[in-house]
Amino acid sequence: MYLLGLGLIFLVMKYFGLGPVAAWEWRWVLSPFALAVLWWSWSDWSGHTKKVAMAKEDKRRQARIERNHEALGTSGKNKKR
Repeated sequence: MYLLGLGLIFLVMKYFGLGPVAAWEWRWVLSPFALAVLWWSWSDWSGHTKKVAMAKEDKRRQARIERNHEALGTSGKNKKR
């Protein structure tokens, strides 16, 4: 996502002739978009995207379980021995 943002900033700067980017060749201005495509391709191929999604889902599930235990009073924190 950062590469897309950088690419958009470079694109706007090149189009309006702002800063040093105005003097760059178009291939350098558009290169962040190509890098973003490469990153997404690698991320999907390697399973990185799926691992991140699964970790996020597990974290949400664990938080839900803990909330339910606290609501029922069985969280272990309030147990008397």
